[in-house]
Amino acid sequence: MSISQRTVRGLSLAMMAAGLMTATLAQAGEVEVLHWWTSGGEAKAAAELKATMQAKGHTWKDFAVAGGGGDSAMTVLKSRVVSGNAPAAAQIKGPSIQEWAKEGVLANMDDVAKANKWDDLLPKAIADGLKYQGHYVAAPVNVHRVNWLWVNPEAFKKAGAKVPTTWDEFFVAAEALKKANIVPIAHGGQNWQDFTTFEAVALGVGGTEFYKKALVQLDAGSLKSATMDKVLTTFRKVKGYTDKNAPGRDWNLATAMVIKGEAGMQIMGDWAKGEFLAAGKVPGKDFTCVAAPGTSKAYTYNVDSFALFKLKDPANQKAQQDLAAAIMSPEFQEVFNLNKGSIPVRLNMDLKKFDDCAKTSAADFVSTSKSGSLVPSIAHGMAVPSAAEGAIKDVVSQFWNDDKITSAQAQDRLVAAAKTK
Repeated sequence: MSISQRTVRGLSLAMMAAGLMTATLAQAGEVEVLHWWTSGGEAKAAAELKATMQAKGHTWKDFAVAGGGGDSAMTVLKSRVVSGNAPAAAQIKGPSIQEWAKEGVLANMDDVAKANKWDDLLPKAIADGLKYQGHYVAAPVNVHRVNWLWVNPEAFKKAGAKVPTTWDEFFVAAEALKKANIVPIAHGGQNWQDFTTFEAVALGVGGTEFYKKALVQLDAGSLKSATMDKVLTTFRKVKGYTDKNAPGRDWNLATAMVIKGEAGMQIMGDWAKGEFLAAGKVPGKDFTCVAAPGTSKAYTYNVDSFALFKLKDPANQKAQQDLAAAIMSPEFQEVFNLNKGSIPVRLNMDLKKFDDCAKTSAADFVSTSKSGSLVPSIAHGMAVPSAAEGAIKDVVSQFWNDDKITSAQAQDRLVAAAKTK
């Protein structure tokens, strides 16, 4: 072999080695994630996702915002996106996903979704909310059921009351609890808590089709109807069974009232379960979880999800796709939801590690997705654009707090609020 041949061969081998190294490096990217999983259980879940990504050779970069997704976090996100420096993923849910997608800044995740059979694993109502113009642009983490009624069995026993399944039964139980000097319904007077109660009443009194027309489609005829009058009247009656210290109370402090037996009931999403479990309480023994009155055949959902932003770097694009796949993996779905109190969004999960409340929630999630009574929670940002949601929330809280506002006036205000852009 001549010197020139050896040189050419040496160069070829060097180039091949460099190519292999480049190919290996190309697989390893950075994934920057905007989230607010900063509480104990949520932080554990985030750590699991981080470990999964690192095991694939990627670098995890935290863009964590303590205290929930506030306006400041969205402002920072907007400035990052505008400057062409978007994170790989950001915790965004509901119609806000569509709003970001319309700006043309979200990445198409169809390849990941197809490879992992998302269309088969997700109810259509959930899948549609993660798509824009038929293409996946977000990955779902979990499902929270919002229309729960949490009950202290000991308080009910003391009052000689029966756990209600209808609103008429609710008021009978509330009256019995009141006579036993137990606060009937624990409530925190904050607008999102008022609205959580309001949507439960609307679903229980009006039914699924009314709920869809009034609080998803924002149909003016439904917002100003005899059914809505009954909803508002029932809603106001509920307030009469709250205590005088309710205004401004945080939801977890209201839950604590039920845990201690100071109150008999609370209407709240399944994140309340985490408070009971943290207090060492056992589902079915120390507390009871049942669907809010009149809503046993329906399910209001709140789905946490990550919108995935367009990236330029191929390695980072690969890391982002691996992140989306990891979020929907059975392993992550299990560990995250065991920590959070919610249930996996995948329909084929083994739930043996989950408690009875979660198993009931999962069974109802499947049945309502088939019956068409799986509906988005307007109180938790899943049903309508944020501007209209905020305006409607204000109307509901004003009605709750001011007895001088009539049902007819509230209905007119709801119609006006629904038009807010």
